Amino acid sequence: MGYADLPIAVIPHPFGIRTRDEVRALAAECVDNIANLLCQPRKSTAGTARAPDSTRAELIEAPDDLMELNQLFINNRWSDGLPIIPPTTERVEAMLRGTTLARDTVVASIAPAFRPATVERIAINAVMAGCHADYLPLLIAAAKAVAVPSFNLSGLQATTNPAAVWLIVNGPMVQKLGINGAGNCLGPGNWANATLGRALRLILQNIGGGLPGELDKATHGQPGKYQFCCAENEAANPWEPLHVERGFARDASTVTVAGVLGTWNMNTHAKDAADLLRVIGDTMAFPCSSDYVHGGSPWLMLSPEHAHLLKREGLSKLDVKRRLWETSKLSAQRLAAKDFGRVQSGRRDELGELKPDTMLPITVTPEDINILVAGGDGTHSVYLPVSGNSHAATVEITP
Repeated sequence: MGYADLPIAVIPHPFGIRTRDEVRALAAECVDNIANLLCQPRKSTAGTARAPDSTRAELIEAPDDLMELNQLFINNRWSDGLPIIPPTTERVEAMLRGTTLARDTVVASIAPAFRPATVERIAINAVMAGCHADYLPLLIAAAKAVAVPSFNLSGLQATTNPAAVWLIVNGPMVQKLGINGAGNCLGPGNWANATLGRALRLILQNIGGGLPGELDKATHGQPGKYQFCCAENEAANPWEPLHVERGFARDASTVTVAGVLGTWNMNTHAKDAADLLRVIGDTMAFPCSSDYVHGGSPWLMLSPEHAHLLKREGLSKLDVKRRLWETSKLSAQRLAAKDFGRVQSGRRDELGELKPDTMLPITVTPEDINILVAGGDGTHSVYLPVSGNSHAATVEITP
């Protein structure tokens, strides 16, 4: 991460296929390595950070040929594998005109490398992704949001889970930038959705150091790690919009980030609220879910049709959360034996001693279930479980 003398102890992984004796031997070796590192004289790391970790970006010579330039970016691991727009001086200067902030302003430190996310560096990645200049304030807000401690970006970036950062936009900025929150909002075809989601991913990789196979240890990953962005369909939302629920003025524009593990389509033609919430809750309750281990904060993207069905029967958003909190409870005996132990260890203070017939709530409180109304016509909603101890963060977009 730019510090040649930083003492690092590498712990072998995975442990799941090793015997107890093998794990015990590895643990003893790791303890010895840590002890040796602690006892060695420390060299000062002051001033040894890489040049790119300064507040100003480095200017490099690059070939004019687009294919050769993209190969250069791939070789240096500055690309996500898709073709990039060359971040020339002229293009970056044009992008910087999208904000009133100075180019060397540090808006956040992006985990797990904790490099400074300056306005200029955010602009460079925005250019590479194909963003327009008026997208820049949104990406600056997104950089602030992923750095909120409760979002746990260090965990999301380095986990073996297929965690992707989902970018959700609310408020007048949605219409101004043309961000899609209606039909196919998580699919292709919209420039703003595609480039904003991709730009955030490049920021996480190039500033945060979340390089696949290095600090990013995802076992499989997921397509959402290329880009994952949409708006809420506020016009079709029968309740207050997400950003108002989270404490912002209705006329404010916000970004919300969520660390989700994937999308699970829920197609049901249920025509009454009790039946609909029963089958959604049953879908949420699967034994391999990280949310039951940690008491997480999963997301439901309700289609307008399902949301209006619930509203028609007099249910508020909080009513829906409370009903789902009950219908999604999972019998502890459905967990694998090792996962039962993880839940017992992680949630003992909350749940007490577990028994096989203990009914596990998916979150600590019903309010921890998140609801977004988005999408177009159809009897489809989406369940999005989250990764570990990650909780969504919302930041207002400012010039």
